[in-house]
Amino acid sequence: MARTQGSHSDITGPRVREAALRLFAQQGYAAVSMRKIAADVGVQAGALYNYTPDKQSLLFDLLRGHMDELLAVRAAQPVVEDPVAALEEFTRFHIRFHAKRPDAVFIAYMELRNLEQENFNKIESLRRIYEAQLEAILQRGMAEGLFQIPDPRIATMAIIAMLTGVNTWYSEKGRLKLSEIEGIYWDMVRKVVAMN
Repeated sequence: MARTQGSHSDITGPRVREAALRLFAQQGYAAVSMRKIAADVGVQAGALYNYTPDKQSLLFDLLRGHMDELLAVRAAQPVVEDPVAALEEFTRFHIRFHAKRPDAVFIAYMELRNLEQENFNKIESLRRIYEAQLEAILQRGMAEGLFQIPDPRIATMAIIAMLTGVNTWYSEKGRLKLSEIEGIYWDMVRKVVAMN
């Protein structure tokens, strides 16, 4: 029987994912049972299997959803040819995108290790697509004599780790606006690539 618009399944499926995301971020994947997720959503534990085959699939779907959204939003950004302007745009984009999704970012990094190998490989492939965009910017900057980087791959990983780190401490109630933090981080990224 076809699902009708606004059916119980259409409503509960997203609630299951939201509850799992929040609970995995707060308590860790290993500590959260399907029963806990069901209780949070307000359904019987057995009912969860209407929405996901198991907890591993749920974690994978959350991580894949995060990466799919990141790549889609990134693809919608205007193309910037100048390497310096492109690097600044990437820096600000990464901070802005991730600051709005703290739970998704947390589990994307901390719970990656809990994926089964096949699922891990799929998420890693998506991450490499994103990382390759930054690496390409760095390589263009090096080719034009604008950046001085001993190893663009290592620089890519270092910059992404630094930018993602904002999520570990940033608060909207803090003394700095996100735009000010972006500016400070852009200044640090400029120093990483040793711009002339």
